[in-house]
Amino acid sequence: MKIIRSKDFTGSRAWEALDIARMNGITTRLHWTDQPYRWHINDGEEVFVVLDGQVQMHYRENGTEKRVSLEVGDIFYASIGTEHVAHPQGAARILVIESEGSE
Repeated sequence: MKIIRSKDFTGSRAWEALDIARMNGITTRLHWTDQPYRWHINDGEEVFVVLDGQVQMHYRENGTEKRVSLEVGDIFYASIGTEHVAHPQGAARILVIESEGSE
């Protein structure tokens, strides 16, 4: 059993992760960041939940770049093949659920 207070987790570098669980090939991690990630496409589906802070999510749909502002409690679901990059607006804590080994 674990109890994790997400607001207490602060990384020493951008996108540092605290592994929470690995279940049947799926990982659940808490990330802390204050810097954008990089454009990428996951190997599988990804669920991205903002727990603290704000995140500007950039994604490409039919070759067109789009953006959505995510607030605390908002969820971004990236289906297979969704190219995306997260840009935190200051420090943010994000719960990411994805296939094991995805970036």
